[in-house]
Amino acid sequence: MADASPSVSRSVLGGPAPRPGVVHLGVGAFHRAHQAVYTDRAMAATGDPRWGIVEVAPRSADVVDALRRQDGLFTVLERSGDDVTARVVGSVAEAWHAPSSWTEVAARFADPRISVVTLTITEKGYLGDPVTGALLDDDAVRADVAAVAAGERPRTGLGLLVAGLRGRAVADAGPVTVLSCDNLVGNGARLGRLVGEFAARLPGAPGYGLAAWLAASARFPSSMVDRIVPATTAADRADAARLTGFADDAVVAAESFTQWVIEDDFAGERPPWELAGAELVADVGPHETAKLRVLNAAHSMIAYLGALAGHETIAAAVADPPIRAAVEALHRDVLTTIDAPPGWDLRAYAASVLERFANSALGHRCDQVAADGSQKLPVRVVPTILATRAAGRSSAAATLVVAAWLRFVLAGRSDDGRPLTVNDPARDALRAVPASDVERLLDAAAVVPPDLVADDAWRADVVRYLDDLSRHGVRGRRQ
Repeated sequence: MADASPSVSRSVLGGPAPRPGVVHLGVGAFHRAHQAVYTDRAMAATGDPRWGIVEVAPRSADVVDALRRQDGLFTVLERSGDDVTARVVGSVAEAWHAPSSWTEVAARFADPRISVVTLTITEKGYLGDPVTGALLDDDAVRADVAAVAAGERPRTGLGLLVAGLRGRAVADAGPVTVLSCDNLVGNGARLGRLVGEFAARLPGAPGYGLAAWLAASARFPSSMVDRIVPATTAADRADAARLTGFADDAVVAAESFTQWVIEDDFAGERPPWELAGAELVADVGPHETAKLRVLNAAHSMIAYLGALAGHETIAAAVADPPIRAAVEALHRDVLTTIDAPPGWDLRAYAASVLERFANSALGHRCDQVAADGSQKLPVRVVPTILATRAAGRSSAAATLVVAAWLRFVLAGRSDDGRPLTVNDPARDALRAVPASDVERLLDAAAVVPPDLVADDAWRADVVRYLDDLSRHGVRGRRQ
């Protein structure tokens, strides 16, 4: 460890670790800056320590190792302009690396003390078709179905969840609520369907009785989460040590804004998240739609146009007049297609989104936001294209996002020739198609419905915008 400060630990700060009550799949930065903070505050509000989080990493062990060295403690920095504050979060009870500790992970799923399972495994971790939402029929899914049937460790986040739920059913460990915290439309209902489809592929009657147990004992409420959490930097680690006096290998930085809207449909007990500021509502749908189409769609647009224009960060990109104008045009189209959630002013919300993106203290990188576009665009951008089309209009701005994403993936370079980091499941399939054959590109990408790909007028718009970006760049394109 480069920092000379002592590591953060409970022996120094005092107080025991909380007792396990929640299992969480995916120990990334967003979860640690969001759900873990809400849970920490909820336990602090009541003095009830039984909602500690059992962190489960499906792949990398790095964060698990850091959390173990630090007794589950880590720092969340909040950055706004020149201001930075630090909070040591103590809601983690245990941390496990699923590939090397599957026996222990399976035991936590089957522990009667656990009544909630939360997930942040990213859109692609759900193994659903990005357009239809149905469970994929590919090598990864087939391998995990075989692993669960054989009582072995699956390799995907969804497979780990199904295996854990099956073990809980066998152990008769009681009802459980599975709460998705990823950016998917109707994420709870969608996750419930995918788990059910996975269970139906297991041999037996059906899936060793798992389907019946799920219907009787599991709930899959939806939720909407919001907080900007960039990748951790050396400056973040230095600020954490300066502000807390401790070295922290699991520190995360975030904006001060945070929001969590949860459908109030639980199978049993749950942490009192409302005491930490979460909203419990009957229907998350309007909140989720507004966030995906106003905030997330704009984030994607800024990331692709910004990366192509040579900007490293979202803040720098949104300050570029042509990019900001494009986002404002996207917002105008979006706001004609959605209803405001109760108590929301959508115009004010759209303005606040741009203000948050302009927070240069976060250093949120365009390439980080641009990752996995083939999984994100179907829920962030395509609904606006379809809604305006159904109303007899077109959304040039939303279509531009699709073209900018294609340009980003295919070119792999900014307008001035610098290489870009392109992480997208569709990258290889797209690059195997001639760049001039946009219809085949859209078919290969599978981000829009087939009838939209077949629409000559819409496809011509994609061709025109893609050609404009290729010839003139982001700043030189026709407005």
